[in-house]
Amino acid sequence: MKSGKNKKAAARKAAAAARAKSAAPAANVEKTAEVKAPVEAAPAEKSVPTSQAAAQPALKAAPKQEQIKAAPVQEKLKAAPTQEKLKAAPKQEKLAAAPVPEKLKAAPKKEALKAAPAETPKAAAESDDAVFERRLARHYDELKWLYCELYHGDEQAFEYCVSMLRKAWADRKPALRAQDAAREADPNWYRRQDLLGMMMYTNAFAGTLKGVEEKLPYIQECGVNYLHLMPLLQSPKGRSDGGYAVADFRTVQPELGTMADLEHLADACREKGMSLCLDFVMNHTSEDHEWAKKARAGEPGYRDRYFFYDNWDIPNEFEKTVPQVFPTTAPGSFTWLDDCQQVVMTNFYPYQWDLNYANPVVFNDMTENLLYLTNRGIDVIRLDAVPYIWKELGTTCRNLPQVHTLVRMMRMVCEIVCPSVLLLGEVVMEPAKVVPYFGTPEKPECHMLYNVTTMATTWNSLATADVSLLRHQMDTVCALPRDFLFLNYLRCHDDIGWGLDYPWLGARFGTEEVAHKKYLNDWFTGKWPGSDSRGELYNDDPQLGDARLCGTTASLCGVEAADFEQDPFKMERAISCDLMLHAWMLVQSGIPVLYSGDEIGQLNDYTYHDDSEKWDDSRYLHRGNFQWDLAELRHDSTTRQGKQFEGLRRLEEIRAKEQAFDAQADVWTFDTGSDHVLGVGRWYKDHKLIAFFNFSPEFVHVSSWEKGPYDELMYGGHRDDLNDVELYPYGFAWFLHTESI
Repeated sequence: MKSGKNKKAAARKAAAAARAKSAAPAANVEKTAEVKAPVEAAPAEKSVPTSQAAAQPALKAAPKQEQIKAAPVQEKLKAAPTQEKLKAAPKQEKLAAAPVPEKLKAAPKKEALKAAPAETPKAAAESDDAVFERRLARHYDELKWLYCELYHGDEQAFEYCVSMLRKAWADRKPALRAQDAAREADPNWYRRQDLLGMMMYTNAFAGTLKGVEEKLPYIQECGVNYLHLMPLLQSPKGRSDGGYAVADFRTVQPELGTMADLEHLADACREKGMSLCLDFVMNHTSEDHEWAKKARAGEPGYRDRYFFYDNWDIPNEFEKTVPQVFPTTAPGSFTWLDDCQQVVMTNFYPYQWDLNYANPVVFNDMTENLLYLTNRGIDVIRLDAVPYIWKELGTTCRNLPQVHTLVRMMRMVCEIVCPSVLLLGEVVMEPAKVVPYFGTPEKPECHMLYNVTTMATTWNSLATADVSLLRHQMDTVCALPRDFLFLNYLRCHDDIGWGLDYPWLGARFGTEEVAHKKYLNDWFTGKWPGSDSRGELYNDDPQLGDARLCGTTASLCGVEAADFEQDPFKMERAISCDLMLHAWMLVQSGIPVLYSGDEIGQLNDYTYHDDSEKWDDSRYLHRGNFQWDLAELRHDSTTRQGKQFEGLRRLEEIRAKEQAFDAQADVWTFDTGSDHVLGVGRWYKDHKLIAFFNFSPEFVHVSSWEKGPYDELMYGGHRDDLNDVELYPYGFAWFLHTESI
């Protein structure tokens, strides 16, 4: 092991020296810890030449024999691209001719896009080809540079990749090509302030994909124009991890429908101006996937798609530095296979085998699967567990520089084949590690990322009735470039992990991490005196004191307890809490996303305890079937469902129309005079919004020095100033400045 590590170190030094004039060090991303300088943290910035001519010398020098031998898990990487697969690659002559300058000059963007619909079929095809060649040429040099740098100069695998992109473009239907052209002409289409998302499970909401299509009028009534369907691709029963153990990336779970049903739903959404989002589980496959079955059977090349070892020597070395994902329910990162008499890497559950992206075949085939889904009409691809996709011995196997190279390449692939498609990164980590996944303005990676930390800090503020940490968190987010787009949410399909800024809490309040996590979990499970929250723990580890939390928004806000006790006072307070949190989510910059059922205040579903396939996963507490009988009450203002639905719709309509909510607005926090109340300001084109959010169950008086007059947008009323504003328990106010500033 030592000699291998020394070789590896020497090879890296030689490679670094060879690229010193044109390449940035790969370690830049990991060294960057400051959130305020995200541009410097972007890994894709490294040494991409501005022309192919500049790229060639470096590419020829890159794949030195010593460097290839020194790659991690030596035996696996040598065997990665099987000879049979590479023989199928397109001819060199075809690839070399791809970005022809003369052809590109003859096909300017505007003329090609405008002329396409009016052309004869033959001319239209030629115009479409020119569109593809233009997009390919724009990214060709950088894509080839990054690909060959990552895969040691394997141009044959790169040629196959480009031929696959051409095939995916040829398979893209006219309606999607037209959408590509329209969104290329309006690159900020997804930054509109009227964009509102909703995530749901197909079976829980409407049974099948056809059922979802039938319910599109209800979804539109909710104001939703961005629909995220939770995992629905084929996965084995009892070993599906909620659909995240995919056995076939091109087949829908039979009980939900077919791929044709999914495509028909996507077409229907497009006609209604609604974008459709789907998860792409890229870190692993199910052990029932065809690749895994062939690997198990020992077919040549397929074990190289995963991480197989003959004994525990190397896995034990990995375990020294790789954190466990599920320390209680699925400890360790490897699984012994009796039938193979080998060990396979399984960072999540034993039936989910990690893919080896150091093998170019894996990247090529997984990218082809992604494009297959986009060609069915999926508008947004959620990249699941993206920080985990590159593994290297001696590291945490999280957020490695190669991950950013892969995401950057996937961004370019989409811009070449399907530029109307967005990449949404699932990065459940602290801001310093989240922000680099945006890339840079010159070398972008994900279009959007989840605002995970703000979500967790929001619930922390509710349990503590103190907004100090939330304001600190917001100040960090507000300091980021406006081009960085977050998805904001209160609840989703997953649990709430308490990944708070404990160093800041410790320095400010003397907070101890383990004790604070226990307090939060006691509060939200109703164990703490005075708490009306009702939730359950997930992956409870008493030894580490590190459990996570499950429950619907309404149940965590106290609606369930009030309903059970038939206490009208508690109910009004709980509904106020629920609406205040949604008002806070809507005032943040980015895209607000609802969790299906939250619009009618759906409560926890405890029936999962009696289900043999679900009882051991408490996340099913908030994955219950949609209650259509309660939805029928949504317009009855005498019911809690009506109060919650109509109140939320009013907030959403204000947000969609008022200019202060524009994506380019200035956003800041301010001191309200109370630690219980968060103050947020927004300004855009002479429209100024001053918002207050009371996270306590008490009446609070607050103020702002901002000059008036103001109109309150939600409940009405006019004020000359904000010197003394009274907020009800869990109340909020949106004040709009009505004069030119």
